[in-house]
Amino acid sequence: MKVALTQMDIVWEDPERNRTTCATLVQQAADASCDLIIFPEMTLTGFTMSPEHFYPNDDIGFFRSLASQHTITIAFGYIAKEDAFQNRLAIIDAQGNLLMDYAKLHPFTYGEETVHYTGGSRVQSVTWGQSIVPNSFMIDISGFICYDLRFPEIFQIASKQATIILLIANWPESRIDHWYTLLKARAIENQCYMLGVNRVGDGNGIHYIPSSAAYDPYGKLLTPEHCADSILYAEIDPAVALSYRESFPLKADRRSDLYEN
Repeated sequence: MKVALTQMDIVWEDPERNRTTCATLVQQAADASCDLIIFPEMTLTGFTMSPEHFYPNDDIGFFRSLASQHTITIAFGYIAKEDAFQNRLAIIDAQGNLLMDYAKLHPFTYGEETVHYTGGSRVQSVTWGQSIVPNSFMIDISGFICYDLRFPEIFQIASKQATIILLIANWPESRIDHWYTLLKARAIENQCYMLGVNRVGDGNGIHYIPSSAAYDPYGKLLTPEHCADSILYAEIDPAVALSYRESFPLKADRRSDLYEN
């Protein structure tokens, strides 16, 4: 299957201009016969601490329309509200069905995110693939958001089922070495594909550089380094992860009884 990892220059707190960019990138990914396109955290606003200015919104409806129009699965970040505002990752399949709606488990206290958003309460993994990959087996996929990358326990939970894990972010240039190191580590220790999608450009005085990256279950980088293209493409095969787990059953030696304490 072919995946498109965006490197989107999000216009700070300007949803309409960002919708135009998203539509263009989805068209490009569909023209390249991609099965999945992934956008960064808070796709239409950037990492805003003013969620009340951008809710209610119709982000789900907007991306559902694009997914159905171009017959492509789309993963994106958006602002939701139930009892309080949440930073979420949604996945909509090629028929417009909402497959996953994950709330970020670890709001970024250092960046004052906990002042404006509440954290989620569960790891999510979903089954996906047969509808857009004819005659294929089903694919298990999970996803997290930005600061979640620093908490390895949740990736171990997700990879009990998932062979592909998405990580969408607004991860600044000042800590970019951590980004690459942690993405690669999560791929190796979970024997899964890690697809990290980061924004580029500037927002709220913070600078972001091209750094979206895909790693296979062995930790091999599948996307070009230091490439400024707005989309990076990667070919991935979940069967590789399943085969690796069978030949090297790492999880069988985990001491989950200790890690829960």
